[in-house]
Amino acid sequence: MKNTILLFAFCLLGFGTNVLAQNATATPIHKVVIQLNSADTAAWGGVIGNIKNLSKIWPTNLNIEVVVHGKALDFLVAAKSHLVADVEQLSKKGVVFNACENTMGKYGITKQMLIPSVFTVPSGVGEVILKQEEGWSYLRAGY
Repeated sequence: MKNTILLFAFCLLGFGTNVLAQNATATPIHKVVIQLNSADTAAWGGVIGNIKNLSKIWPTNLNIEVVVHGKALDFLVAAKSHLVADVEQLSKKGVVFNACENTMGKYGITKQMLIPSVFTVPSGVGEVILKQEEGWSYLRAGY
């Protein structure tokens, strides 16, 4: 009985040490949701700049989602955006760009009109809230 208790204690000690070692070496994943709803094209360029700057300091442990709604929707419309190449390049690196379906309906924008790598979400503000509830850091672009 005494040997069994001792064996159990050593197993717990070994497991606890292993968990602590894993946590000490684990690199945190930074999760950032950026909300953009401004028609100001300078704000659009600011979003691209912020993403590139964050990617410099955290090149391998960063998740970014850009949620675009309201008057900013043209940022993701292929025929209206001057940043198509930037959006495509960053999408290939894992940045997610989401267009609000509510706004798309309001302005008559279809999925086919968006930059090909862009995704859609039912509600832009709803998506931002969901990400914050999941612990994502929040950045508001513009203004």
